[in-house]
Amino acid sequence: MGGTVLSAGQAAWILFGGFFAMLALRVPVAVSLGLACLPILLIEPRLWPMVLLQETFNAYNSFILLAVPFFLLTANLMNVGGITDRLVRFSRALVGHFPGGLAQVNVVLSIFFAGISGSSTADAASQSKIFIEAQRKEGYDDSFSVAITAVSAVLAVIIPPSILMIVWGGVLTVSIGALFLAGILPGLLIGLAQMGTVHVYAKRRNYPTYPRATLCEVWQSLLVSIPALMTPIIIIGGKIFGWFTATESACIAVLYAAFLSIIVYREMNGRTLWLAFSDTGKLAAVALFCVGTASAFGWLLAFYNIPQALMQGVIGWEMGPIATGFFIAGVFLVVGCFLDAIPAIIIVGAILQPIAIQAGLHPVHFAMIGIVSLAFGLVTPPYGLCLLISCAVAEMRVIDALKDTCIMLIPMLAVLALLIVWPDMALLLPRLLEPDFLK
Repeated sequence: MGGTVLSAGQAAWILFGGFFAMLALRVPVAVSLGLACLPILLIEPRLWPMVLLQETFNAYNSFILLAVPFFLLTANLMNVGGITDRLVRFSRALVGHFPGGLAQVNVVLSIFFAGISGSSTADAASQSKIFIEAQRKEGYDDSFSVAITAVSAVLAVIIPPSILMIVWGGVLTVSIGALFLAGILPGLLIGLAQMGTVHVYAKRRNYPTYPRATLCEVWQSLLVSIPALMTPIIIIGGKIFGWFTATESACIAVLYAAFLSIIVYREMNGRTLWLAFSDTGKLAAVALFCVGTASAFGWLLAFYNIPQALMQGVIGWEMGPIATGFFIAGVFLVVGCFLDAIPAIIIVGAILQPIAIQAGLHPVHFAMIGIVSLAFGLVTPPYGLCLLISCAVAEMRVIDALKDTCIMLIPMLAVLALLIVWPDMALLLPRLLEPDFLK
């Protein structure tokens, strides 16, 4: 940009160098993003440090971002209100007789949970408390129990409603309704891949299996679970048919979860309600703090035209849609190892979007490649938040669960590759159900 003291290259070195240096010193990600901005704000005479606060708080002036705490609250109300317990019972009736029955239930519950909460960290925390100790008692290896719990939790950001989809749609101006529909097939295929992985493990290690549930037991468990299973239908259906926005759907999800917990299942009291609100406050504060500082970081990138400088170099490679898709996935897979998904969308998504457009990728297809790739970062060190949560609950080191985690990621990578090569995996349902979302 004309009149700046620093060139785009110098500014990029200061921003990214400062950020990664602070990460190496174990400074929290959100704080590292903010502090990395300060040197430039002090060096550049046209800027001043208050820009950091100004841009951080500007990011919070977003109606769409209100959906983040509401979906987190929905997940916590599910856990304290008995909704999760009903879904566990139904999952066990459906797949408990498969090899590795309890681990299969773990995956299926994550699919159901993903359709309600939209938060992988909430999923990892609740599932770890439910399944890790139970799998230990049934003879499962600790590393396997931690790995499948953490890996299945990432489904919450792929299967709608997803917090990442809401942030992506708001930041990069993509239809959230289209993203909700686009995430269904990739999410279900990844869930099936995880169930297949459990099957192989169970056969090789002789993990236990439950007796097959009778049709009567399946029907009974379904009946008590129907009110909970209606939640994703209400949320996604309401968004698709235009009854309410993404933020309004999150509010309705909270009201519906509270209604089920208090009136239908009658398992929530004042103490558990307080726990749900306090946990939501902590998780939402962390997520939104990342959004604010990442937005300030992204604003400085735009100020120096750094995305355009990076884009010119990559466009010169003249890659086609498939090669560009693999390049985008590779960038997000690497970035996800070090950076939380929300700031990665704000910073890296904005840089890669022009490259995707130049290569002819549909914005919804590009979004799903990015979101699925970033989901891997939730279980890959050094960030790997879901893996860290599961290991903390199991009281074991991350390194001890890493081998099984990496093995479980291989079939998921195959689904990601199929998503890149076959765009209709993401675009088919939006095209069939609501073509206007793709315009």
